[in-house]
Amino acid sequence: MAHKRKSKAEKGFNREKMAGSIMAIFSNSPRKLYNYKQVSKYLGIQDDFQKQQVLQSLEWLSSGGQLEEPEAGKFRLKSRAGYLIGKVDMTQYGYAFIISEEMEDDVFIARPNMKTAMNGDIVKVHVFPQRPRANRFEGEVVEIIERARMSFVGIIEINNNFAFLVTDSRKMPYDIFIPINKLKGGKAGQKAIAKIVEWPANAKSPIGEILEVLGNPGENDVEMHAILAEFDLPLYFPKEVDDAAELISETISPEEIAERRDFRKVPTFTIDPHDAKDFDDALSLEKLKNGNWEVGVHIADVSHYVRSKGIIEEEAYARATSVYLVDRVVPMLPERLSNFICSLRPDEEKLCFSAVFEMNDNAEILKEWFGRTVIKSQKRFAYEDAQEIIMGKEGDMKTEILTLHRLAQKLRKDRFGSGAIAFDRVEVKFNIDENGKPLSVYFKEQKESNQLIEEFMLLANKMVATFVNRGCRFLQDVPGEKPKADKAKPFVYRIHDNPNVERLESFAMFIRKFGYDLQLGSGKQAAVSLNKLLDDVQGKKEQNVIETLALRAMAKARYSTENIGHYGLAFPFYTHFTSPIRRYPDMMVHRMLAHYLGGGEPKNKKKYEKRCEHSSEMEKKAMDAERASIKYKQVEFMSDKLGQEFDGIISGISEWGIYVELNENKCEGMVSVQSLMDDFYVFDEDNYCMTGKSTKKVYQLGDDVKVVVKSVNLAKRQMDFTMME
Repeated sequence: MAHKRKSKAEKGFNREKMAGSIMAIFSNSPRKLYNYKQVSKYLGIQDDFQKQQVLQSLEWLSSGGQLEEPEAGKFRLKSRAGYLIGKVDMTQYGYAFIISEEMEDDVFIARPNMKTAMNGDIVKVHVFPQRPRANRFEGEVVEIIERARMSFVGIIEINNNFAFLVTDSRKMPYDIFIPINKLKGGKAGQKAIAKIVEWPANAKSPIGEILEVLGNPGENDVEMHAILAEFDLPLYFPKEVDDAAELISETISPEEIAERRDFRKVPTFTIDPHDAKDFDDALSLEKLKNGNWEVGVHIADVSHYVRSKGIIEEEAYARATSVYLVDRVVPMLPERLSNFICSLRPDEEKLCFSAVFEMNDNAEILKEWFGRTVIKSQKRFAYEDAQEIIMGKEGDMKTEILTLHRLAQKLRKDRFGSGAIAFDRVEVKFNIDENGKPLSVYFKEQKESNQLIEEFMLLANKMVATFVNRGCRFLQDVPGEKPKADKAKPFVYRIHDNPNVERLESFAMFIRKFGYDLQLGSGKQAAVSLNKLLDDVQGKKEQNVIETLALRAMAKARYSTENIGHYGLAFPFYTHFTSPIRRYPDMMVHRMLAHYLGGGEPKNKKKYEKRCEHSSEMEKKAMDAERASIKYKQVEFMSDKLGQEFDGIISGISEWGIYVELNENKCEGMVSVQSLMDDFYVFDEDNYCMTGKSTKKVYQLGDDVKVVVKSVNLAKRQMDFTMME
């Protein structure tokens, strides 16, 4: 039988070599579909027989799992990383990173591959195989699993037949198309809140409708409401929630009092900021016959009034925390509860959940008791009033104030001796007029009266958590027995992980330029060294920069049912028990503690972990909103100071500019790289500096500089400075 003679093309066929060339094409375009003709064209193949070899190679690669064939005859690269679920962390430029527990590295998503995903969304992502020499994983969004939010704040722009809401958020790169009949009376240039109602598959922008017109930019109420809306925080209580609160009676029945421990005749007082209205904690002091002190930490019994599964409870859970802006408080509970029924106002009988301790003169705890009480505060102190008594001035309840102050200082000394870290940062405050305009800036300092309250609140929180970990047995009933994990019941903890070692080492290297040293040894050794550093920088120009960087080296405190202790406080067990008027986790703790005191079965851990995660997320939103309101007031305060010179310190450096914090008022602005005209400057991320390519001039974090206020942008809450030589 005659054999067919092979052609030159057939003789030269090397499947492995061709497969390598084909894979290079697919690797350059991971999501693109190619048929054999398109691949042949890329390879410069025109011969029909060689094209068939390309097809055979494609089928061979597909059967080997390197390519996939989603459509007949069309192939694409098969992802070796597969799919993962993660959260979108979007940049202001429209591309994003996906943070997922399924991968150690974040996955980069180019803007064309975002589909309609927005910041914070939970998405399913197809991860491309990592290309040779690539330093990151890339992918594309294939499914939106859960939207983080659907409403946004921005400025209305109107054309002839349509309008847009131009969003304020840097992490929302899309404007929202608004049909003219969905403007709800909004006018061009006004701030408003819009909700996305539809996002057609091929549309560049989502379609929405105006939910609420806030008003004209620059007005104080408009801007504060816009900040709340920006962070998806509520502006008002629903009417049905307020109505439900109005139906709650403030009358305390004799039967309720009879079931509680009565502290109404024990000297009791509150200490709060001078402008506070929601007093959720009080202290009592009584000397016992044996010479010891009985200290009562009395907390508003919010859970007595807010029943689980009720409409007020649902709203409190959704909010999870009160929000403190510069000029107002957005409470977690309706005002009737937060400022009236639950608030521990003087000369009024109030229901409490209390932690009561018998202590000796060395502040050692000999006995403890937790349970429901009734109290009557005899005095409402502002921090300034209590501080004057501590400093020697005569006043009401002087004996009680001074005794508790002395015990608090002993508790404080013991706490720092155990390795607690003293993060008492300077708080920026404003004196504002009736229209919300900032007239001046001042700094709030922590004094002994603040420490008095702080130490006893910390003590109550610590001892409640320790009690649950001791199997809900009082320390006097099992003297000397340490808490054991197997005896602990499911509970809500406030946890704080150990600092990241690499961040701490980087921070230690940075502070050496200021002449400071940080000893990195055991957790306690590092804490003692860090406390010395924080003490040494007090009053120095570099104080705020060093404190800020020290905080960044720390983990973030959060809520969890998994106890890992609290590093910053040096407590093995810690919770939040003392502020149920303004924090939902404290309400959970009250309910769980009451349940366990009554001999209840262990609670559902998974259910409470979900609530902990929600509470931590809402806490972060509230803190971000508070910072945004402070930043807005700082920019507003500086708006009439254009052209003025100020001394400052470099507080941050990025590839696009140098951030400078002004010494006299802690306002921060940026010197853009483009404005540095004397040289071409290169950003050095590892050494926190910007270096001139020709002059070798260095701008480094912590350097003293003099700047001129160039411009302010209230809408973006930004200030631009220029550097003075």
